[in-house]
Amino acid sequence: MKNQGAVEGAAITASGSRIFVYEVLGLRQNEVNDKASYPIRKSGSVFIRVPYNRMNQEMRRITRLGGKIVSILSCEDFEASNGNGSLTNGTVANMEGNGKATSEQQPKKTKEGNSMTQAKGKHADVPVNIYRPNAPFIGKCISNEALVEEGGIGLVQHLKFDLSGGDLHYIEGQSIGIIPPGLDKNGKPEKLRLYSIASTRHGDDVNDKTVSLCVRQLEYEHPETKEKVYGVCSTHLCNIKPGDEIKITGPVGKEMLLPDDPDAKVIMMATGTGIAPMRAYLWRMFKDNEKAINTGYQFKGFAWLIFGIPTTPNILYKQELEEMQSRYPDNFRLTCAISREQKNAQGGRMYIQDRVAEHADELWKLIKEEKTHTYICGLRGMEDGIDAALTAAAAKEGVVWSDYQKQIKKAGRWHVETY
Repeated sequence: MKNQGAVEGAAITASGSRIFVYEVLGLRQNEVNDKASYPIRKSGSVFIRVPYNRMNQEMRRITRLGGKIVSILSCEDFEASNGNGSLTNGTVANMEGNGKATSEQQPKKTKEGNSMTQAKGKHADVPVNIYRPNAPFIGKCISNEALVEEGGIGLVQHLKFDLSGGDLHYIEGQSIGIIPPGLDKNGKPEKLRLYSIASTRHGDDVNDKTVSLCVRQLEYEHPETKEKVYGVCSTHLCNIKPGDEIKITGPVGKEMLLPDDPDAKVIMMATGTGIAPMRAYLWRMFKDNEKAINTGYQFKGFAWLIFGIPTTPNILYKQELEEMQSRYPDNFRLTCAISREQKNAQGGRMYIQDRVAEHADELWKLIKEEKTHTYICGLRGMEDGIDAALTAAAAKEGVVWSDYQKQIKKAGRWHVETY
């Protein structure tokens, strides 16, 4: 899944929407940023807080101002690694070997000896920013397979990349950055785009040497010329060939991590390529090869995926999902909302929020359980409908959903990554 987006200045807080922190070098003072509400220094690092849905936009703005992004951290990671989260000077990464990030302050080592940048405190053992934008890992495409069946809408591909020869490792729920080749319209090198990882920490081949993505080719109509425009990075990825090299950064993200509890109940709501992290969760829970090597994690709980797509041929990973449902009927439930083929209660198109409304009482009952984690990934437009359905269900018991939602967010049981 592509994570779209980048700015607001220092006034943005971590509450409300997901926030990332860009470490930027070389921003110059000019007539544009003279009017900004936050200072721009001529040297050293500047840290800019960026809402998740504007990340790509802010990358372009920083480039126009002469800046160079040297690291990206979630607000949670940044604040954990900097104590109170104050904007302090960071360490500049240099090039070594296959783009491995090095600095005056060396990253910590895992028990296995692999380097990783770690945040202190919560999830301190989760790998973050092993490879940075100015020092990417050079991976190779192993395979590029179509996910949309004949008669479906759009182009969606499953891509697998070789990670051999580097230190890049990750866990389920994280994202990686992809830097497409070439120059942008301003003659500058293209900036990275973030994509949710669609494979488990062991990769599709279960050998710890690959990472997989689920990528939809972005296409839209130019508002002025009315010409069809295709996304630069998504188009490159959808057409990449086995053997082609790709620049990879990351991993990043701790918002969508799967609980370690094998008895957990996991509700997943996804639209389109938002299924990427959900696939990683489900493989970890139910795939035989994964279960064989994850001796410390044998899932015995309950997982429910509510998946929104436009047509039946657009059910991504359809065979995998149906096989899991067939083999584990007591542990996995699949519910699809097929907008162009099914009708909701009002006779309109069936969207994911309509399915949530249908099952609102059952979902509310699950959400109240302390072992339940809920994950939402995909188009932001589904959030209001989901909240409305759960508001009605909670109100039957005299509970204010918005207040309860804040409680489970604070408890780390409500996970959202939308764009």
